[in-house]
Amino acid sequence: MPTSLLRWWRGSAAAGPVVTAATAAPAIDELYRERRLPLVRLAVLMVDDLPTAEDIVQDVFTRLYRRHGTGLDTVADPNAYLVSAVMNAARSALRRRRIARAYLPPRPDPAPAAEDEVLLGTGDREVIRALSRLTTRQRQVIVLRYWSGLSEREIAGTLRITAGTVKSTAHRALTLLRAQLGEK
Repeated sequence: MPTSLLRWWRGSAAAGPVVTAATAAPAIDELYRERRLPLVRLAVLMVDDLPTAEDIVQDVFTRLYRRHGTGLDTVADPNAYLVSAVMNAARSALRRRRIARAYLPPRPDPAPAAEDEVLLGTGDREVIRALSRLTTRQRQVIVLRYWSGLSEREIAGTLRITAGTVKSTAHRALTLLRAQLGEK
């Protein structure tokens, strides 16, 4: 036997018995002590959040304990089982996170100031409601043209559109406003 191989063999024999498929599976507490930190690192790489990663690993070990008890004799490969369970739980956490971020609660309508209600007449309130039903571009053109008094050329420069687009947008917006307000 070569000396390096002999040293390796003596070193591994001195380290203790090697766990093979024929020997008993480790107890869950041993497995927890050995695999918790590497599994947390794996989960952190997946979810990019240490507290969530720790929760994932803890939940995986809890489910493993509930299903198999302290002895893991019924689990063929506990390490592979744990890695697979952590990966699946991390994917589920990311899916839940993505769904939660996609949901935006409806914004409440801003309440007008008390003096605005008193100062605005009925016609003014109708015009403001009709303006809110226009598209953003149409509202911008109408407000800049009729409230701010800008010319078509100035509006085009401000909104970075052509003067022809300003004219057509203003025409469409005025047509919609007339229809909504019942004017001809």
